[in-house]
Amino acid sequence: MAVQKRTSTNVLLDTALKNFYGAAEEMKLDDGLVEVLSRAERSLCVSVPVQMDDGSVRVFDGYRVQHSTVCGPAKGGVRFHPDVNLEECEALASLMTWKCSLAGIPYGGGKGGIAVDPFELSPRERETMTRTFAARISSVIGDWTDVPAPDVGTTAAEMVWIMDTISKLRGKLEP
Repeated sequence: MAVQKRTSTNVLLDTALKNFYGAAEEMKLDDGLVEVLSRAERSLCVSVPVQMDDGSVRVFDGYRVQHSTVCGPAKGGVRFHPDVNLEECEALASLMTWKCSLAGIPYGGGKGGIAVDPFELSPRERETMTRTFAARISSVIGDWTDVPAPDVGTTAAEMVWIMDTISKLRGKLEP
């Protein structure tokens, strides 16, 4: 059986897939393994409603992708940037899988974020958005499943809000 190679209109995902297929061919990987590793294990799309300081409500698109957890929990950043989308998160999550694997780190690849310009938000709006996002993705986050980290447009503060929100939802500390 020949592998049905995926392509994408997203340049980053398309490039990641082409590089993966090239490496898989060089390594003579089994077709079934190539099929599995060319797709994310899980992709979650969430809406993130935020009451703005002026009283209006804006809804942002949020994502969390877990490419692979074969070697351990998914690990990867949370990005706040206007260009964040599902395909970008899938591409970056797959690259995290390869980075962790090549470095011998016992994690898989994950990536997520919200399509937003974080610098246009007030501190309160930013915290509310982060906590709402955390609540919406809490079913796939945890120290043995997926460990988020800062990335473009986020800092340690957002990671603390994510940890605090998920800990409160679960009634125990979730580091």
